[in-house]
Amino acid sequence: MHKAGFINIIGKPNVGKSTLLNQLIGEKLAIVTSKPQTTRQRMLAIYNDDEHQLIFSDTPGVIFEPAYELQKSMNKYIYSSFEDADAILFITDIYDDLSYGQKFIDSVKGSESPKFLVINKMDLGNEEKIQELISKWKEVISFTDVFVISAKLGFNTDHLIEKLKEIIPTSPPYYPKDQFTDKSERFFVEEIIREKILILYQKEVPYSVQVVIDEWRDAVSKNEKLIYIQANIFISRKSQKHILIGSKGEMIKKLGTLARKDIEEFLGTKVFLELLVKELEDWRNDEKTLKKLGY
Repeated sequence: MHKAGFINIIGKPNVGKSTLLNQLIGEKLAIVTSKPQTTRQRMLAIYNDDEHQLIFSDTPGVIFEPAYELQKSMNKYIYSSFEDADAILFITDIYDDLSYGQKFIDSVKGSESPKFLVINKMDLGNEEKIQELISKWKEVISFTDVFVISAKLGFNTDHLIEKLKEIIPTSPPYYPKDQFTDKSERFFVEEIIREKILILYQKEVPYSVQVVIDEWRDAVSKNEKLIYIQANIFISRKSQKHILIGSKGEMIKKLGTLARKDIEEFLGTKVFLELLVKELEDWRNDEKTLKKLGY
């Protein structure tokens, strides 16, 4: 008997949703940084064993007062995730102040799917604080079960996986057993570059860029086969170009070096990476542009 189901991961920015996803799958699929709003698009990550297929959907962190059309689009991924789930993982952490918009709370309560409260970062808290948080949440939402975990350390995540295997329906696999995601290699390379931008740059700049691969082809350099990748880094204001490139091109070189290393590890081959910075004025507020970019 084979079982398969869709599990949607929801919660605020920076509570560890992507870290948990990577831990559950055993692969680094979602980019992870300490900055909020790192995840922008919904992505499927697929856990397979002989008798089960768990299809996890990683969504952006919910933004209660979106400032851009981009953030409104990100929120749409979140609210659509209540409609097609066999289970919902509501991720929070020990710093949760329960300050959620009523629309979000009502959406969670209104879902007929099994709902699991997952409290992350237990390694940074204490038992009394965790129990207090569980009690407060139980007064707000009726959860099927509660798990206290450390996604970073992998503590108690195996018990979460086993519980999900129990509750998903009997079904043949939805995806081939050797498939781990619904996204392409290009998507992950773009995300690797964006991850390095989030790490290297400060303030508003990381949130104002969008990475798009323009060219991807096999090439040869010094009799060695490699992949040539040209990626455009779109910025929303002209003034950001100098910041991204840096004095004498120092920052863009550093970005390219860091990104290329991870891309080569991801693809398992040598890569020549060319990064171009281009202005795409106020792209975060342009609905047509956002659609072209896949939002």
